Amino acid sequence: MLAARDVRARHEDHSVRIPVAVRVNQIITGVPFGPGQVEAYMDTTSGRLDLDLGQLPDPDVTVTTDYATARTILVEQDPQLTMQAFMTGKVKVEGDMLKMMTLQASMPQDETARRVAEEIRAITQ
Repeated sequence: MLAARDVRARHEDHSVRIPVAVRVNQIITGVPFGPGQVEAYMDTTSGRLDLDLGQLPDPDVTVTTDYATARTILVEQDPQLTMQAFMTGKVKVEGDMLKMMTLQASMPQDETARRVAEEIRAITQ
């Protein structure tokens, strides 16, 4: 998580603003390190993507999934596998699903976003 935070910080000056304000808690189970579960959050209320460990009070959405599925969605960013994970129940969503879908559609797909994704993918192989 610290290495991924460093990657995002290095590219922060070139990041596109995110127009959707959403607070998402993530619970990732079955991780191959630590106590076996990671709790993290994603917050776009500042107009940028803030990710960190811990949980936000009163999130709009809470997403729970296993480690392999989280890696597919967050690191591999394969849209077909992401949809399959939702359809097969590997991703459990509590809260405002519409906000989550709006956030997903508004995430930047520019060169900086691709570069950050590639660097994070490289350190999580």
